[in-house]
Amino acid sequence: MPNFSFDIVSDYDKAEMNNVVEQSKKEISSRYDFKGTSAELDWLNSDKTGLKIIGDSDYQIDAILDIIRKKLATRGLSQKVLDLTKEPTITNLKTTKEVTFKKGISSENAKKVTALIRDTYPKVKPQIQGEEIRVTSAKKDELQAVMTLLREANFDFPLDFTNFR
Repeated sequence: MPNFSFDIVSDYDKAEMNNVVEQSKKEISSRYDFKGTSAELDWLNSDKTGLKIIGDSDYQIDAILDIIRKKLATRGLSQKVLDLTKEPTITNLKTTKEVTFKKGISSENAKKVTALIRDTYPKVKPQIQGEEIRVTSAKKDELQAVMTLLREANFDFPLDFTNFR
């Protein structure tokens, strides 16, 4: 009997993220409430693993984050990829917030996901493999039901499904 499988990963598409940043920069430069201010959006580093948001106040930082969230939504990306835990820093009347992107599933989060799968679908076999989870089953329908279950579950990290076989 053939076994079917798929992988659960927590990752983001760099090309789509690049489009989000470029569109957000364009909107920031054209918005009236940002004219004459230090409102700016840039990459955190050359690897594009996060964003650096600069504004005159926390209000502007929140407004820029709102623009980014809207662009993520229109491109079909989860805003859970944004790690907003770092506090903004204020220097020379400018507020700077560094937002990194979440990548990979921590072992603690992987245990939550596998526990949910095992409790709901006992015939499906999830296995933690580093920063991803491989899910196997004898039936494709069960795997699709697991995908639906995980999409509806409200985790605080993004989940994507790859290598469906």
